[in-house]
Amino acid sequence: MNAPLAIVMPVLDEAGTLPAVLDALQPLRQRGVQLVVADGGSQDTTVALARDGADQVITARRGRASQMNAGAAACDAAMLLFLHADTRLPPQADALVRQALKSQPWGRFDVQIDSPHPMLRVVSAMMNVRSRLTGIATGDQAMFVRRDVFDALGGFPDVPLMEDIRLSSLLKRHGRPACLREQVHTSARRWQRHGIWRTIWLMWRLRAAHALGADPAQLAVDYGYAPRQP
Repeated sequence: MNAPLAIVMPVLDEAGTLPAVLDALQPLRQRGVQLVVADGGSQDTTVALARDGADQVITARRGRASQMNAGAAACDAAMLLFLHADTRLPPQADALVRQALKSQPWGRFDVQIDSPHPMLRVVSAMMNVRSRLTGIATGDQAMFVRRDVFDALGGFPDVPLMEDIRLSSLLKRHGRPACLREQVHTSARRWQRHGIWRTIWLMWRLRAAHALGADPAQLAVDYGYAPRQP
């Protein structure tokens, strides 16, 4: 399928939320956007559900970086958008991405954490301001990039955590990101599960450790990921 824009979504055991996620993306598919779901070895019905609402469903080695790279390799679109399974795009995301990539090689959306809690509103605003100041994007902001630039960089660095930060640093060599003010909405489940202040402290600690050269595999374990098998 030769589409101008492809959405690549890494998933792992998302059966409980995936139907609603896929339903929200159908209008984009109807306008010619290709949807590729890259599964990392789900043990539930994620793969079967994905087949009903995606153009391609592939299996890849577990880990967001390896899954997103495999998903990108499975399609031939000139523009790529990487979407976490707990993040929702604005309705006209396809037009916004196409317009942004006419003048800049990559970009991201502003993000809003889906919660009425005032502290999470502050966290969302801080994430967006920090991204504008540093030129660094996170996966929650639905990063998008021209295919030629992505391929030239070799895709996401194959690390178990902070792959978005590392790719952003590489992409900055080609230009600063298009920082779209239109918002994507991402789930608050991580914050609700672990507590807001604890999660804030954890994320800042992990980012600081990463900047100081810590092993991404150990950072992934500290974040709560099970160790990835070779």
